[in-house]
Amino acid sequence: MQSFNVIYKAALRRTGGIDGLEALLPAPLSVTALTKLSDAFCLSNMSRRIFQAGLNRKMIDNKWPAFEAVFHQFDIDAVRMMSDEDLEKLMADKRIVRHWGKIQSVRHNAQAIYAFNQAQGGFVATLADWPSANIVDYWDLLQKQFKHLGGASGPYFLRRIKKDTFLLTQDVIRALLRWGAIDELPKNKKQKRHVQACMNTWQAESRRPYSQVSMILACSID
Repeated sequence: MQSFNVIYKAALRRTGGIDGLEALLPAPLSVTALTKLSDAFCLSNMSRRIFQAGLNRKMIDNKWPAFEAVFHQFDIDAVRMMSDEDLEKLMADKRIVRHWGKIQSVRHNAQAIYAFNQAQGGFVATLADWPSANIVDYWDLLQKQFKHLGGASGPYFLRRIKKDTFLLTQDVIRALLRWGAIDELPKNKKQKRHVQACMNTWQAESRRPYSQVSMILACSID
């Protein structure tokens, strides 16, 4: 596996230098800042990622005020109490994307956040405190306890709310292969934990957030 310095220099060459590269790098929130997020903010961003998956992002952005309206500004108590009839009515609302599984996921995920708050120390607190050095296990938790947050959706949700996480985009995976970190696509839990170990090594070497490490990886290849 190549050192991060080699990867960083490759990214510099492909982005036109330090200014070009640094302008692309995300800035995650601190643990303290994350603890101040609301449940409604998290449910809204979680749902936004779910509805964007496989669709045009701009279209979802344009429709999002309507989503906020029909889902009570994503107040978790209001959403988790929505009846089946309430959700079925949304299938006739042309202002939003009428995908039954995704519509149902909003209520389920509000219920999951509520359950965290009642029994597991609080959803926002758990999210904020979860170490990014073991973020792949948090991805697994999201996939198991929430609907439509498997695959790339869980990590992209975390990136939306600025929780420090790396992503396994196609470019990042190509970079992992190029720089000798992996020799096969990371699909199962064991393979993803191996990627986590590689990211931990590069994070310690670079002293950068994981989100920046993965972006630099993505920028290091053609």
